[in-house]
Amino acid sequence: MGYTITIDTDKCNGDGECVDVCPTEVYELQDNKAVAVNAEECLGCESCIEVCEQGAITIEEQ
Repeated sequence: MGYTITIDTDKCNGDGECVDVCPTEVYELQDNKAVAVNAEECLGCESCIEVCEQGAITIEEQ
């Protein structure tokens, strides 16, 4: 089972909260925007969604 991560770059303000909270280091900041560089490591815990005040992240189970 895997997850599809979508980041709305228009909403992302690059505060890095998702980078800091993710237990499996799925995200990193590139050009002040979050990028899911290790999406295959996603556990589906949705911690990133909870800390993203802009609502820029969605996770869908595959």
